[in-house]
Amino acid sequence: MATQQGEGQQLKVLNALDLAKTQWYHFTAIVIAGMGFFTDAYDLFCISLVTKLLGRIYYFEGNPNRPGSLPPNVSSAVNGVALCGTLAGQLFFGWLGDKLGRKKVYGLTLVLMFICSIASGLSFTTNPKAVMTTLCFFRFWLGFGIGGDYPLSATIMSEYANKKTRGAFIGAVFAMQGFGILFAGIISIIVSAAFKHHYPAPAYAVDMVGSTVKEADYVWRIILMFGCLPAALTWYWRMQMPETARFTALVAQNAQLTAANMQKVMKVNFDEQLDMEEEEERLRKVTTKESYGLFSKEFMKRHGWHLVGTTTTWFLLDIAFYSQNLFQKDIFSAIGWIPPAKTMSAIEEIYKIARAQTLIALCATIPGYWFTVALIDVIGRFTIQLIGFFFMTIFMFALAIPYDHWTKKENHIGFVVMYSLTFFFANFGPNATTFVVPAEIFPARLRSTCHGISAASGKAGAIIGAFGFLYAAQNQNKAKADPGYPAGIGVKNSLIVLGVTNAVGFFFTFLVPESKGKSLEEMTGEAAGDDVEIKSKQRALPV
Repeated sequence: MATQQGEGQQLKVLNALDLAKTQWYHFTAIVIAGMGFFTDAYDLFCISLVTKLLGRIYYFEGNPNRPGSLPPNVSSAVNGVALCGTLAGQLFFGWLGDKLGRKKVYGLTLVLMFICSIASGLSFTTNPKAVMTTLCFFRFWLGFGIGGDYPLSATIMSEYANKKTRGAFIGAVFAMQGFGILFAGIISIIVSAAFKHHYPAPAYAVDMVGSTVKEADYVWRIILMFGCLPAALTWYWRMQMPETARFTALVAQNAQLTAANMQKVMKVNFDEQLDMEEEEERLRKVTTKESYGLFSKEFMKRHGWHLVGTTTTWFLLDIAFYSQNLFQKDIFSAIGWIPPAKTMSAIEEIYKIARAQTLIALCATIPGYWFTVALIDVIGRFTIQLIGFFFMTIFMFALAIPYDHWTKKENHIGFVVMYSLTFFFANFGPNATTFVVPAEIFPARLRSTCHGISAASGKAGAIIGAFGFLYAAQNQNKAKADPGYPAGIGVKNSLIVLGVTNAVGFFFTFLVPESKGKSLEEMTGEAAGDDVEIKSKQRALPV
């Protein structure tokens, strides 16, 4: 009943968008926005593939038992600096997208990603300090551009989509991240295999110096610079996208331009009697009544708990998700899936790390994303997020508690299967839904800002995961820890901590409302009529 009432009082130009059939432009928008996420994932995750190579090249120690590795402070900076930039970019571009419009700032994020992807592979000298400083500088600004893509892509897709398939469309944009992770692994395999073939080298145990050929310095640079390609291919098409209908209507208050922009790219059926003056008047009523700001009591009353829910669940999810991605190569080494570093040359090591991560992406990461796309508008965001957090918790504890069992050679395959399932349920679960929901439940004039805040909270969790678990996963015996690191709590205890983190995320999910099958205006109370007050008191939990 409430849904029908909301449809009746919704602006006609926006109601037409909600009821529009799925058409070619929806898929075009998915690709345009999704290629940004493809680039984002490639750039953020490829760094985890090359860190051991950087250690061998620039921090050679002459230790016969193990090759050189990045010092703790350098490793933390290289792994985490792009995440810091991403956090800043999410807040800045999220705010800017609400102030200037989604379209006006959408191309700028790609320009930043293109320039900084190339620059990340450059350095002014071969001095280790200079190389790492240059790398970190450009990766910060790369992350800044990547950060802007989160709120802008999610908001644009949510505002273009019809309400029936909106979750799948936003989820499909985010699912391109899986292909970006896969592409990072494939490019690393191809580049390292080519260099390994043309510049063969002995294992480190045979020849400490000769195991790292001078041409290895090109490998990591080429891998990082490949991130510019999808950004370059997408830029033109982003510039051709019109401003979203909901920003033009509910923020810019221009119903005529809204209708014109919609008809440029989509087939929408407007009422033949659509009166633009009447629509403009309805817009003025909505925007006058719904003019509260982000820090107002009215916002806290209507959406405060929702924002707490989206920020906390994304924060907790990313602690687990990013720590898994950034130290999974160490887990593979610990269980014997990747041989000891001293038995490989530098290029062979990156080849085997990339192969392992590519297999995980192909078998677990990508299927999880697309399960979400297929089911999110069927069973809902809330249910998928609960399922994901629940099974992530179960599988983390199943890995951690009998950890010694999994380290035995005969159980390695079982460990990899269990570990893969945690990734599957992260992506068929909160990794996708935490991205989708903030783009649906906040008012149009604050939508990009609130999504940016939620995403930035997630990146704060990612920074904890990336920085903290470099130290936490170290062996409890300092003599067995990586050079320069203090003793940690070990992989087993780290997995237990991650399991607890996922369990807490499960309970915070109850603060997040279900948006399946509802228009954005129903969720936010921006329908033009008395229904606004009803929606402001809507329960956070699905009923």
